[in-house]
Amino acid sequence: MRTREDQLLQTMATLADSLVDDFDVVDLLQLLVEDSAHLFDAVAAGILLLSPSGHLEVIASTSDRSEFVELMQLRAGQGPCVEAVETGRVVSVEDLSDVADRWPKFAADARESGFASLHAIPMRLRDSIIGSLNLFRDRIGKLNEPDAMAAKTLADIATISILQQRLVEESLLTQGQLQRALDSRVVIEQAKGYVAQRHELDMDAAFQLIRNHARSTQTRLSDIASDITAGRLVL
Repeated sequence: MRTREDQLLQTMATLADSLVDDFDVVDLLQLLVEDSAHLFDAVAAGILLLSPSGHLEVIASTSDRSEFVELMQLRAGQGPCVEAVETGRVVSVEDLSDVADRWPKFAADARESGFASLHAIPMRLRDSIIGSLNLFRDRIGKLNEPDAMAAKTLADIATISILQQRLVEESLLTQGQLQRALDSRVVIEQAKGYVAQRHELDMDAAFQLIRNHARSTQTRLSDIASDITAGRLVL
């Protein structure tokens, strides 16, 4: 059985591979949130990404529960995940009850969804901030220093992976890649709905079915989703 350290190193290696190879941004970030939730004892994790137009959008999430809270805080324009992107600093809320006055809507949405604490880590490289990695917990308490450093390292590697195209070509290419990732997410959500309805599954189970097929056929997740929505593939 792999140790936690082994799992962390494996995740880092997988993220690092994307620095020298073609990669699927959505699948990479989905791997990041799933492994982060497991490694750092979070009940859910999600990533907000800045679109080329400057709007924050949910790009990856371990469950509809975390995605719901993130969408709520986006509508409210407030919350630790938003602040982490705006300031470029880690925003850690050890007890969501403590921020009821500062972020009333966010705190209410989070508590209603069963979360007790949240830790938002900016995805940044020097002056470039592209989003945040957000860890949701169902108990109060801080993220210990080793975990905080490890989570930041994973977020940094993922950020470098996405921004590396700026070192190869122009920043426009990177912006196009980010937009394609956001567009892919829309198609993936549609495909999840088709599969969920066909098999009477919840959205998380439908996504897992799609992802398993993509991996077993060594096909991009976004391509599988496009085939499902276009009727070219029935799972």
